[in-house]
Amino acid sequence: MLSGQAIELVSLEGRFVRMEPLSLDHAPGLLDAGDDETFEYMPGRPRTWDLTGMQRYVDELLANERHLALVLIDKATDAPIGTSSYADIRPEHRGLEIGYTWISPSVRGGVANAEMKRLMLAHVFETDVFESGPAIRVMLKTDELNTRSQRAMDKLGAKREGVMRNHLIMPSGRVRHSAIYSITIEDWPRVRTGLDERIAIVTSL
Repeated sequence: MLSGQAIELVSLEGRFVRMEPLSLDHAPGLLDAGDDETFEYMPGRPRTWDLTGMQRYVDELLANERHLALVLIDKATDAPIGTSSYADIRPEHRGLEIGYTWISPSVRGGVANAEMKRLMLAHVFETDVFESGPAIRVMLKTDELNTRSQRAMDKLGAKREGVMRNHLIMPSGRVRHSAIYSITIEDWPRVRTGLDERIAIVTSL
């Protein structure tokens, strides 16, 4: 069950990927999976692109008490290929964010991202993750300059709600405006169908 505290989360198992609680043991594999450009639009990133930097990045994700960080594992290789998190968890309103997401450039455009979203969304919309029931709202946000991420959210079927201006100051000093999207429990059946169709198409090629 999700709460305001950093608690252990059960693994989420798909056909091609699985998600499990992030730990420092995953840092070497994550270093191999990504590169510095992967984090171009993310406010949090490894300060140095080496094992020490990745370990500190993982530590920072794990230290956030309102943040449940997961690692994405390619089942074919058993190797980490990215991370994502349940963040901004609001039990009193049965809402949360799915964010802090990145995946290896080597698997972009494949099945990994679609199945990851399918697993994470199904978990919160189809199980009683809060004491009062399942989530009723999931928020997603991205840098207004990150058009690739916005296209992915549109393709997912999330509803664009607007832009949060002057939302964050990036490590470079740039002031970031964030595009805000959401998926509600009423949207979930439609979004789930779309994800299932995408996964079926990719895996049939």
